[in-house]
Amino acid sequence: MRIPSALIIGIAACTATLCLAQAPVYTPRTIQFLGAPEYTREELLSAAQLKPGDQLTVAEMGEHAKTLMSTGMFSKLTYNFDGQDLIYQLAPSPDLLPIRITNLPLKAGGELDAKLHTQIPLYHGKVPGDGSVNDDVRAALEKMLAEEGLKASVQAVAAAGLGSAKEAAINYFIADPPVVVGPIAVVGAPAAIDAGAQQILAHLTGSAYDAEGTPSQMATYLDNYYHDRGYLEATVRASPKGAAVAAADSIRIPFEINLAPGILYKLGNIRLAPELLLKQVDFDKQARLRPGDIADQQHVQENWEYVARQYHNHGYMQPKVEPTPSYDHASQTVSYAVTVTPGPLYAMGKLTVENVSDDLRAAILAAWKIPPGTVFNEGAVRSFFATQGVNPALERVFASAAVHYTQTLNDDTHTVDLVVKFSQKHY
Repeated sequence: MRIPSALIIGIAACTATLCLAQAPVYTPRTIQFLGAPEYTREELLSAAQLKPGDQLTVAEMGEHAKTLMSTGMFSKLTYNFDGQDLIYQLAPSPDLLPIRITNLPLKAGGELDAKLHTQIPLYHGKVPGDGSVNDDVRAALEKMLAEEGLKASVQAVAAAGLGSAKEAAINYFIADPPVVVGPIAVVGAPAAIDAGAQQILAHLTGSAYDAEGTPSQMATYLDNYYHDRGYLEATVRASPKGAAVAAADSIRIPFEINLAPGILYKLGNIRLAPELLLKQVDFDKQARLRPGDIADQQHVQENWEYVARQYHNHGYMQPKVEPTPSYDHASQTVSYAVTVTPGPLYAMGKLTVENVSDDLRAAILAAWKIPPGTVFNEGAVRSFFATQGVNPALERVFASAAVHYTQTLNDDTHTVDLVVKFSQKHY
């Protein structure tokens, strides 16, 4: 007998109704969350999409558990319903990381965290690498940008601590469009912005913007520029100024640079402490910077490097050169009192000669002047490979090849291992 299709549909509908009727519905007396005291009950109810008084089947209790687990904020979650109380047992994830907004034109800190927490109850400053909370933060940041008139696609990626950011974090960044440095205004002493400084600003304008790196980069570039010209007390501060601008092909961040170049200094004198290995008369003979010369940072720094090399030539491979400046504002001069903490004495360790024949290696080892265990001398290493009569038998080889050497300091034994490598010289 053939059953009419309309009757089949009716039977199916009745069967479905019977199945639903067989799933008991409960109204838990309490809904409890254990194991995550850093979150309030209200925050966890919101994240689980639950409300007191909800009528739930056991299956629906499990679905809400999955919703809570999908946030990524917990490493483990179990639940139990005893007919009266619904209890979720939580284990917070140990892998949560703080957020870092790398190129978003938003101010990081407490105000931003508060805005995110309002929209995402479980956000307390840290997020998982994966999960709905991560996605919700990304979406919330896009919404904040849109409210500022900036349409942008935000992405998130875990990153190790770099530069000034020592802690690993979840980086939220605008993937599209590019975010770049916009117009740069100079305040304080704009007349001091000469052609060289203008070139630096032109190079920075349009460069990729980073919330932490760009202000520091701007200040460092200009600070070094003025110090290298003798403005030893120059101060530079750079910061975003004003609202970001949505251009046709990018988001542009306007900047303000506060510049105070200060005094242009000339060198007064440099005095070495009498106990230094280097005598004052020998230092004065080699000094490229004389009293009365502009005290540009490059030549000043070369003096301290020269002092350090003299200690290297006596086996002190980690000397601490401490030049103490004295500024005379009236005469616009700077003088230095130089002391040195020598550090440990290092001895010659292992010598390795690479990329040569056995005969040449043997000749080099035979001519080597610093036996293992004797005081290391960096100057002797450099002069060994010279081609002015130091090692006549080897000079032809040294002149025809490119010789590179690397020094490895062994701090546990206070020895220096040396690897010498020969390669073809390129003209």
